[in-house]
Amino acid sequence: MKKITILGSTGSIGTSALQVIDQFQDKFKVSALAAGSNADLLIDQVRKYEPELVGINDVGSYDRLRSEFPSLKIVAGDEGMREVASYPETDFILSSIVGAAGLLPTIEAVKTGKTVGLANKESMVMAGDHVNSIARSSGSMIIPVDSEHSAIFQCLNGQDHRSVRKLILTASGGPFFGRTKDEMKDVTVKEALDHPNWSMGRKITIDSATLMNKGLEVIEAHFLFGAGPENIKVLIHQQSIVHSLVEFIDSSIIAQLSRPDMCGPIAYAMSYPDRLPDVVGSCALDEIGNLSFSEPDGDIFPCLGLAYRALKDGGSMPVVLNAANEVAVSSFLDEKIGFNEIPVFIEKVMNKHNIAHEPGLDDIIEYDKWARLTAEEIIGS
Repeated sequence: MKKITILGSTGSIGTSALQVIDQFQDKFKVSALAAGSNADLLIDQVRKYEPELVGINDVGSYDRLRSEFPSLKIVAGDEGMREVASYPETDFILSSIVGAAGLLPTIEAVKTGKTVGLANKESMVMAGDHVNSIARSSGSMIIPVDSEHSAIFQCLNGQDHRSVRKLILTASGGPFFGRTKDEMKDVTVKEALDHPNWSMGRKITIDSATLMNKGLEVIEAHFLFGAGPENIKVLIHQQSIVHSLVEFIDSSIIAQLSRPDMCGPIAYAMSYPDRLPDVVGSCALDEIGNLSFSEPDGDIFPCLGLAYRALKDGGSMPVVLNAANEVAVSSFLDEKIGFNEIPVFIEKVMNKHNIAHEPGLDDIIEYDKWARLTAEEIIGS
């Protein structure tokens, strides 16, 4: 019986992980749960799964949880999140807190030396070198949970990494693939949240619509697999069946295919090196029909190019990119800016930044704060 900690249990990845646990109750047991602010759902989860430790980032919800579960250990705030992440009575830690808020809990999880299922791409985007260094010291194994990186991880399993020529990440194109920039200038929040293939949280869904999600995944792939930006390619694949591909030096390509369901990569990470039966629906190629691929249009989706720029610039620039994007997406969701303005404001913040090479963890946190404040000031003006 494998004991599981879930950081971000009320989000889309966390709830999908609990679905996997429901399906395989003989293999998994919840040991700890942590959530951001959704106290109602967290209370329901605690009642059902009976974890040994519970954390909520929203300190205002602490007393309510305390009154609901007087005999349970409950922690709150940033310190509470880190305490749940480092809980020793667990075997596998799923890091699925959205955004930069997941960085420090992820680092605490990696410090434990446990296997970490990484669904918080921002940890690698902001501090990939630091996370990798800690993993080497602690002996922690990081298994990517994003469908694209899980696919690459699976394609590389048993392969000599020196024989890899290129990593190819696929993108659905989101709800606006095929539209012109003019056709997208007046899109509503509701339209942008209407993803054709995946069910995700609001922030990630907007990132998918702008292709920034793919840009962040390019940076994450660099730190996870050691590929340079020139060896990481993105292709639009609207069917979302081929999750990623690896091209080798003999020009052969290995791809991973499955239905677009996050339960698949979550279950693979949780059960690794084993596989679990019938986690997602069958991928019947004769029913799916055609699989198409095309180049993304950088003029219509400039966020992807900004991510490549941040990776090539290196140092603190990916931190700034991520922070500026989080502020811009939040502003769009609050209807303060238009959809096409998201990359405009991100680029303005990047242009103001003086890159620091080899920043320490404290520096990374400070650059994250600087970028957020700068983005808010630019948007507010």
